[in-house]
Amino acid sequence: MSGEPTKPRGDAVSTKTGAVPQAGTSTSEDIAAFVAKARALSPHAPGAKGRLIFALDATMSRQPTWDMACALQADMFRETAALGSLDIRLVYYRGFDECRATAWISDSAKLAALMSKIDCRGGDTQIGKVLSEARREAVASGVRAVVFVGDAMEERVDELCAKAGELGMLKVPVFVFQEGHDAVAEQAFREIARLTGGAWCRFDPGAAAQLRELLRAAAAYAAGGRDALLALAKTASGAAKLIGQMK
Repeated sequence: MSGEPTKPRGDAVSTKTGAVPQAGTSTSEDIAAFVAKARALSPHAPGAKGRLIFALDATMSRQPTWDMACALQADMFRETAALGSLDIRLVYYRGFDECRATAWISDSAKLAALMSKIDCRGGDTQIGKVLSEARREAVASGVRAVVFVGDAMEERVDELCAKAGELGMLKVPVFVFQEGHDAVAEQAFREIARLTGGAWCRFDPGAAAQLRELLRAAAAYAAGGRDALLALAKTASGAAKLIGQMK
């Protein structure tokens, strides 16, 4: 479907181009209705396999952070070892209208090997495609949470909010981890987090320790739900930051 990341065959990653589909402008009443409906839905079934979409901006300025995320992703798997299994689906965008998605991966070495082969390329943000992919997977196979790491937003914020509201209805929180201080991006990222029942946190450029704590916390939620995040918040600042925002 135009506007969504290409789905891979097996473990391969494939490319697809196409404009982001145009959505109608969302009114404040529409967004409020999305949030209200989301709160009324049942949470994910306990004991189900944790599934986390790990979404990254892979445009040119992001190479240092991509390398850092590649080094830290194993911590997400390790954090959930005592809570149950975790599957991660990597979604990223870069270049000219290029957005890609991997198969579900349950092994940190496999994910690291795949990420190490990907280089960042110049291009505009495609956050809308990330949110559309998350919604599709949430309906098709179940997704506990979405992590998005980025530093910019160059899309129509109303369209992103509409997609975020749909994820909120499906009880899929988006944890948005922003690098840097771009005010336009921050406004959009905070709203995406709010509409999905997730959280927004900033980390400093190159701050591996900060990002590690945030990724660990998101993984704990994906594998063990709110209770796991609450338990981690007693000893980890990243988890405390997330749980403090989640409704």
